[in-house]
Amino acid sequence: MKPAPFAYARARSVDEAVALLGEKPDAKVLAGGQSLIATLNMRLSAPALLVDINGIGGCDGIAHKDGRVEIGALTRHVEAERSAVVARFAPLLAKAMPHIGHPAIRNRGTIGGSIAFADPAAELPACLLALGGDIVTRGPTGERTIKADDFFKGLFETALGAQDVLTAIQLPAADKDTRTGFAELTRRHGDYAIVGLAASATADGKGLKDVRLAYFGVGTTPVRARNAETTLAGEVNDKRIDAAVAALDLDPPDDVQATAATKKHLAGALLRRVVRQLMEQQ
Repeated sequence: MKPAPFAYARARSVDEAVALLGEKPDAKVLAGGQSLIATLNMRLSAPALLVDINGIGGCDGIAHKDGRVEIGALTRHVEAERSAVVARFAPLLAKAMPHIGHPAIRNRGTIGGSIAFADPAAELPACLLALGGDIVTRGPTGERTIKADDFFKGLFETALGAQDVLTAIQLPAADKDTRTGFAELTRRHGDYAIVGLAASATADGKGLKDVRLAYFGVGTTPVRARNAETTLAGEVNDKRIDAAVAALDLDPPDDVQATAATKKHLAGALLRRVVRQLMEQQ
């Protein structure tokens, strides 16, 4: 299929992009286009205007400063995948990047595009949530920073306003006590996950604290398993892991890939795998 007719504008600055988005009520931002172009071609999306932000300078790049890792919205997946800064200071992203689609997709897809599209089965939104990261945006009233816990609102819905442009994400930089884990189950490598889990924690002697478990593929947004997080805090052993699996507070829907019961079972299996990853870093 071919997309419905639309107007096209190429922004040269973030402020120009914000202004262009205000010209039509159903305008869309075009970055890497790896999700948007597919929805256009299937006519699942029919915006009147596409605002291309690829010509905007200063919205890409990866930097470590003041205990944070900042990644520009136009940074391609492949850049993050190969980044020494990401590998050292954002290891959860480094673990997740090879699972995103296929090399051709990672060559064009952008970090900001993945977060803004907010597919509930995608890896990066869950990683951002697991790390307690922030989303930086620019809109008609200026710049604002949104916590990941407040950003994902529903199926493909976020806290972005109609004229907001996502400009960067910020993550707490990992230190010697940071522990991260990642696992997903797919039918084939590169497919969207049937169930996936991104996790972060802080080492606390022989145990863990500040545990954050973000599941994807189990709801309309990435979902934190808060009961399991609380249960895992402390010295980790088989009994505590069993209790955390039993405490999983997930309510996944049936979908074309698996029943709700299957997803819940797989979520428990992934939790066991990821907890082992966390503890092996001790």
